[in-house]
Amino acid sequence: MKEFDVQSNLAQLAANTIRLLCVDMVEKAKSGHPGMPCGAADYTLVLWTKFLRYNPTVPDWPDRDRFVLSAGHGSTLLYAMLHLAGNPNMTIDQLKNFRQWGSLTPGHPEACLPCGIETTTGPLGQGIANAVGMAIAREMMAARFNRPGYPIISHKVFTIAGDGCLMEGISHEAASLAGHLGLGNLILIYDDNHITIEGSTDLAYSDDVELRFKGYGWHVQKIDGHDRKAAEIAIRAACEETEKPSIIIARTHIACCAPTKQDTKEAHGEPLGAEEVANMKECLGWPADQTFFVPDDVRNLFEEVRDEQEKTFQKWTEMFMRYRSEYPELAELWDRMMNKEVPEDITDQLMSAVDTSKEMASRESGGIVMQKAAELVPSLVGGSADLAPSTKTWIKDSSALQKGDFSGRNFHFGVREHAMGAIMNGLAVYGGFIPFGSTFLVFSDYMRPAIRLAAMNHSQTIYIFTHDSIFVGEDGPTHQPIEHLASLRAIPGITVIRPADAAETAVAWSVALKNSNRPTALALSRQKLTPINPDNPGIAKGLEKGAYVVSETPGDEIHAILIASGSEVAVAIGAQKILAQKGFLCRVVSMPSFELFEEQDDEYRESVLPSAIETRIAIEAGSPFGWSQYTGLWGIVIGMERFGASAPAGVLAEKFGFTPEYVASVVEEYLTSLMDYCECEEDHDCCN
Repeated sequence: MKEFDVQSNLAQLAANTIRLLCVDMVEKAKSGHPGMPCGAADYTLVLWTKFLRYNPTVPDWPDRDRFVLSAGHGSTLLYAMLHLAGNPNMTIDQLKNFRQWGSLTPGHPEACLPCGIETTTGPLGQGIANAVGMAIAREMMAARFNRPGYPIISHKVFTIAGDGCLMEGISHEAASLAGHLGLGNLILIYDDNHITIEGSTDLAYSDDVELRFKGYGWHVQKIDGHDRKAAEIAIRAACEETEKPSIIIARTHIACCAPTKQDTKEAHGEPLGAEEVANMKECLGWPADQTFFVPDDVRNLFEEVRDEQEKTFQKWTEMFMRYRSEYPELAELWDRMMNKEVPEDITDQLMSAVDTSKEMASRESGGIVMQKAAELVPSLVGGSADLAPSTKTWIKDSSALQKGDFSGRNFHFGVREHAMGAIMNGLAVYGGFIPFGSTFLVFSDYMRPAIRLAAMNHSQTIYIFTHDSIFVGEDGPTHQPIEHLASLRAIPGITVIRPADAAETAVAWSVALKNSNRPTALALSRQKLTPINPDNPGIAKGLEKGAYVVSETPGDEIHAILIASGSEVAVAIGAQKILAQKGFLCRVVSMPSFELFEEQDDEYRESVLPSAIETRIAIEAGSPFGWSQYTGLWGIVIGMERFGASAPAGVLAEKFGFTPEYVASVVEEYLTSLMDYCECEEDHDCCN
């Protein structure tokens, strides 16, 4: 609002309204973080009334400014601003239900676009990297769709971060890449309040933040965070800087205006207390007997801001309608990308793109399939943590993003796995893109916090984790994943897929592209894989159900079920043949995805793993953890319960027992011992 004087009494009244709404929320909930919101109220008021472009009644407006609260513990600040701004879902009752069951105001912000919450934050630093992802997405959309006279995408990305965010390593990774790419649309306000949970930041933090960010290539300003005029000048200067990302270092006082708790560590994460709140309200001239009080003048101020925002939105809408008429092909592409459209026959098209009869590593077949996926799905973009030649994740008919040119689809994330994961989240929630990111499976640990948040966000992100087992070989145990598949499967809301051959890899990619509301992790091999059904590759569509029978017993009887994933499916089939020669009839089930299998109905699951067959053997070159839910009490798991070793893959298979011969010997001994134990009682399922 251009005419709004940020130094006026009304501005002071509005800033205090923000402070006390936040204090009241925490006080009523009897938990929360009042300090940061109180300290940030002044510059946040300036940002939301003078600069931030949004339409609270159309929260998914594509050209809205993005606002990310990286310091997610200060969530009351975001909720208060959304309420004052007029988001219809963020009612005063929602503020009163802060941190309560079923409310839209959880302790840390959780992605809810109708509420105006762009992304889930809380783990410190994640929001900075999310904002970097959004800023990249903004540049990519502008490069694709803006035309002379039609600045369809012209917004900014704002984020507020605290001391903890800047201490976390992810902020270094993300800020480094943002500076390298020259993200002039990104503005970070650093709430420099000098307080952490344990006390003053100088206990553990003495970085020269100004020098640090200048080293990254950022535009840097320092202000008194309570001087609203200084904030206005600094934000305007940051908005005018288009060649570099900007950071505004705002020196603030935690719990500003709290009579005895300002600048104390206690104000960080505890309610101020009834007495302190009463004294604070008295000092600020607030009605002592009212909570969640918003003066009429403040309501009117935000209504005027809202009216101006509506005019801006309407002008953009009219421009966009003219754009659609003048550029119908671009408008069609816009719709495809914004809807993240995937062809209905995507599975068949991807399967036809690769020679499913050929022996090849699934990283190799995955790379071939990805080229076809990129051709069919314009939303697909991504890169790797400096590993594209090895993980086969380079879109061949496109260029890489670089400073000043965001028309490509390939990312050079650099050796920054953690930032890569969180930047992918920013791309995913921005809209229009399905991001993929790749590294070796063993390094998925570096990405875990971001993967977890992707699952919370219900974001469509695709992780391509290659070198999926001990068969990495000579690089040794530091590069050989053991516990990683189990660890990823333990995350709620993610689909983990470990395909057995090229056909399954193609189907796995189709699942990932159709998984519109959850992340997908593909675990792909370094070593070559034998085609499971070269004469009938279509059977691999069973992967869509998580598990399916790939090789049935030659007769009506089933003595045991061999369940495997990835490279061990071929091992299981080899063992099946050896066992059949000895009179043991086994079914082989490929189980590339626990999660997809659990989504099937009881009838289907029973058809694959009949409850009457309790003799089940799971085979996977990773931790056995998690397989017992399918092997049951009578079953066994052939897996890795130690770290690997440095040796050729073939040697490791022999030493660790992942050969058909060894598996067959274990199964034979297992079945024989059960028969001896049960003394061949005819009514016992395990030896029928």
